[in-house]
Amino acid sequence: MMKVAVANEQGKVSGHFGHCLGFQIYEIDGEQIVGNIFLENPGHKPGFLPQFLSEQGVDVIIAGGMGERAQNLFKENDIDVVVGVTGELQRAVESFIEGKLESTFSVCREHQHHGTCGEHR
Repeated sequence: MMKVAVANEQGKVSGHFGHCLGFQIYEIDGEQIVGNIFLENPGHKPGFLPQFLSEQGVDVIIAGGMGERAQNLFKENDIDVVVGVTGELQRAVESFIEGKLESTFSVCREHQHHGTCGEHR
């Protein structure tokens, strides 16, 4: 069983994980999605979300954009990071399961996020 968190912004992958409305947590068994729940974003505090999602048992985080420090903190918490993703949440997870979703490894360097993060696929 694997848990994949997707930064959720009104049903689409959020351009920046820390400022999303929340996280859609998908439970995956083999190649099947067996469940999902929504967790409201408890707030963007530096260094908090990687630990929070680790405590939820998350194995992978999918987002449009993410800063370098956050990416490193996720890795320190044994959570794989996939960034540069756009589109519908479920389709992103299905692509991940199919092995077709690749991280761009792009790093957000601004906190404006008006069209500057998560624009690559």
